[in-house]
Amino acid sequence: MATSAASYATSLRQPSLKLSLSSKHSLSSLFSVSFNHKRAPPRLVIIASAAADGISSKPTVLIAEKLGQVGLDLLKEFANVDCAYNLSPEELCTKISLCDALIVRSGTKVNRDVFESSAGRLKVVGRAGVGIDNVDLAAATEFGCLVVNAPTANTVAAAEHGIALLAAMARNVAQADASVKAGKWQRNKYVGVSLVGKTLAVLGFGKVGSEVARRAKGLGMHVIAHDPYAPADRARAIGVDLVSFDEAIATADFISLHMPLTPATSKVLNDETFGKMKKGVRIVNVARGGVIDEEALVRALDSGRVAQAALDVFTEEPPPADSKLVQHERVTVTPHLGASTMEAQEGVAIEIAEAVVGALKGELAATAVNAPMVPAEVLTELKPFVELAEKLGRLAVQLVAGGSGVKTVKVSYASSRAPDDLDTRLLRAMITKGLIEPISDVFVNLVNADYTAKQRGLRLTEERILLDGSPESPLEFIQVQIANVESKFASAISESGEIKVEGRVKDGVPHLTKVGSFEVDVSLEGSIILCRQVDQPGMIGKVGSILGSENVNVSFMSVGRVAPRKHAVMAIGVDEQPRKETLKKIGDVPAIEEFVFLKL
Repeated sequence: MATSAASYATSLRQPSLKLSLSSKHSLSSLFSVSFNHKRAPPRLVIIASAAADGISSKPTVLIAEKLGQVGLDLLKEFANVDCAYNLSPEELCTKISLCDALIVRSGTKVNRDVFESSAGRLKVVGRAGVGIDNVDLAAATEFGCLVVNAPTANTVAAAEHGIALLAAMARNVAQADASVKAGKWQRNKYVGVSLVGKTLAVLGFGKVGSEVARRAKGLGMHVIAHDPYAPADRARAIGVDLVSFDEAIATADFISLHMPLTPATSKVLNDETFGKMKKGVRIVNVARGGVIDEEALVRALDSGRVAQAALDVFTEEPPPADSKLVQHERVTVTPHLGASTMEAQEGVAIEIAEAVVGALKGELAATAVNAPMVPAEVLTELKPFVELAEKLGRLAVQLVAGGSGVKTVKVSYASSRAPDDLDTRLLRAMITKGLIEPISDVFVNLVNADYTAKQRGLRLTEERILLDGSPESPLEFIQVQIANVESKFASAISESGEIKVEGRVKDGVPHLTKVGSFEVDVSLEGSIILCRQVDQPGMIGKVGSILGSENVNVSFMSVGRVAPRKHAVMAIGVDEQPRKETLKKIGDVPAIEEFVFLKL
């Protein structure tokens, strides 16, 4: 018996057993598993189910919310299917102990109580859709449960709904409809605007965003887009110009949001960004409600800065009945209908059913969103390097200037160990996680890292640097380079033209040790301010005084220079995020030539 992770030998203690991912019986009482591969592979979770004595060999799948019939049919070919809708949290916890898999949509909360109540039997949770806000991923991983979703099936439906809202908003369709049904005939009141020749800014140029762009081009619109991961050649093929975020919002007549909700995108449209937009801009959101500061949008609508908005998603769903935003006369709203077409629902049902069945068969799902179990001894040894890898990825991508597409990344591992004794899959996955997650709703792990990178056009290559010395420590340093991009901090560009960051683990703590060609030494805790300065006395004191006066605590400070009295890079670790005014004061110091704040 073999898997893609490693080969292993099984010693069965009972002859009549069928292997699957589900069972009501104790694993240890049935068989043992031993690995014969030299390198430490991921620990596979395997359960045995007895096919004898009248016990069903089929796993049981609980469907907690409505799923298309075609998906149910696929599941019934492999498993016993139990459809139980509108379960209370208590009822779900009671039923889950009898189930091997659970499929939900967005209305069912799969929290820690659910996993605890399953007593280890629940092996797969399938989310029929994209977002997984309602699933406790940490608890799922802790209890050895794989979580899969269906990220592709509703792409066209969401794009079509975005275009429908765009056109309906421009021509006041919803307001005019309500007026006529109220017995009025107000043709002059509902004069709209044309789409032809107008500029549409697509914020988030992934699957849905690119499909919206295609359709908008067909309507005669000029389309621009902002997405730090969008390959420029793919955008050009559609006839779309990739621009910076500020340029996109400043030049657009219409803005269509297609970005995930992450800490970096939360309330990305706010009072400040609305102030940078054209007066009379129109906004469509079929992505996530939290990317817009809803109170700020109301203010922008009242002032006329934003002429109209069309919203399918809200920070709180359903929104309050007295919501000023929902009731605003220049706002068109729908109840989260982006994926609500018959075709999309069927596609989602098929996609999630296939993912759940594959997972129950022991296959590694490309749509898995949480990490598989890793042997404790391997995780213990690599833990500080895993943290270092992710933070280097986060630092590197934040150094990329807006509008630059991240496509080529090179990772170098310096180690005294032979290649066969250093498994870098987890490190590579964490670097990919750091590069992608800050501006994406995808959860990257060992299972889906390479797939996720490929889907985004990100090519990550690895290099081993063999060092002399003791192989006691798995790694000396990790280096991440991003090629063919511009940097918002020019000093991060190496002599060969790439953004380069390098780090080491010191006393169990990840440290940033190189930025571009400058040697630094700062602990990767909290956040970091990088400053390029003229090397002269008093600079550390000046910057430290500014931060101290603003009650920003400095944890570490390090200066690397090319030569005395020439240029230097100062790396400052801070516990709190400084206010914009504080950062401006640092930038106003005459000897400081550039600076950047990087959030870890």
